[in-house]
Amino acid sequence: MVGRLCARLRHATSGRRFRPSLAGAVVALVVAGGCIALGNWQYAKFERKEAAQAQLDRRAADAPIALGGAPVSAETLRARPVVARGHFEAGRQFLVDNRIHREQAGYHVVTPLRIAGSEMRVLVNRGWVPALARHSDVPAVATPAGTVELHGVAVVPGSRFFTLGNEADSGWQPVWQNLDLARFSRLAGYPVQPVVLQLAADAPAGFVRDWPRPDDRKERHLSYALQWYGFAASAVLIWLALAWRRPA
Repeated sequence: MVGRLCARLRHATSGRRFRPSLAGAVVALVVAGGCIALGNWQYAKFERKEAAQAQLDRRAADAPIALGGAPVSAETLRARPVVARGHFEAGRQFLVDNRIHREQAGYHVVTPLRIAGSEMRVLVNRGWVPALARHSDVPAVATPAGTVELHGVAVVPGSRFFTLGNEADSGWQPVWQNLDLARFSRLAGYPVQPVVLQLAADAPAGFVRDWPRPDDRKERHLSYALQWYGFAASAVLIWLALAWRRPA
């Protein structure tokens, strides 16, 4: 196959001279450079997903860490098993909008847990519930009373979000666009741990907990990266092909 390709190239360039134009070279380099940058960006996302999953897999076998009244280090606890004991505060519960489960729209139910023997709270992601027929209607969510003992994985939520309009900074809203720890602490008026307890599938007080893997769809980013690298190579090859010209 390579031999046939070389033969075709020799035939196509016979009687021609390599006379590249400066403008063509600049355009080819700009296009190829942009495509390579986009390819590197997609490949970096692929690597981040792989690294996050590897970290979760390594830490899954660790002994659970008990969340107490003292603030913890978010990075130290990231992806580690954690346990907490306390009682839910249903008055500060909220639903995170636009969560999809098996192609059905719904919400994640997030409820603060007041940790026993302290004033510290930790937000608990109790899982997914379906949206009602009218999106303006908020589903009723039951919250256990009394002391509960929970276990799950410590998740560090993002701090920069895309929002459709401005979310209110006063008053309590039952539905939020994002799980924003800083906003919650500001509105609630008390400190929260810098991690979210993502409730385990076998823990009580939860709903649908089919948590996505960190490396979910990582192959898509690798495929995109290869496509961008291919576009970069094509730009260079097209420039080379056009640079072979017949003598005037």
